[in-house]
Amino acid sequence: MSHITIYHNPKCGTSRNTLALIRDNGFEPQVIEYLKTPPTRAELMALLHDMGLGVRDILREKEAVYSELGLANSAWSDDQLLDALEQHPILMQRPIVRSAMGVRLCRPAERVLDILPPTQKPANT
Repeated sequence: MSHITIYHNPKCGTSRNTLALIRDNGFEPQVIEYLKTPPTRAELMALLHDMGLGVRDILREKEAVYSELGLANSAWSDDQLLDALEQHPILMQRPIVRSAMGVRLCRPAERVLDILPPTQKPANT
């Protein structure tokens, strides 16, 4: 069985749909509810690196705290943005999925299909 991890928010429809797609393809992922168990700074940096994205690429601009903190201001450094993500994990786009085939921000949910291993269908007997 391939190891798959989803950084999940159960209140998010896209996150729920992504989790359902993973399960519909025969995998039971490790589910990390990142609002309860936020990724560490090192984990965030590794996810960003593996996705080929910058910190701003995973910020949820529609969250109230985004405006409250003034994150639209381009003067914020990556380190400062990572600090904000650590303090306010709601700012992180979701879901992010890691598998042996890569890491993706799965918006839309179907993007997860690019990184799911081929499924083994039972032979008809």
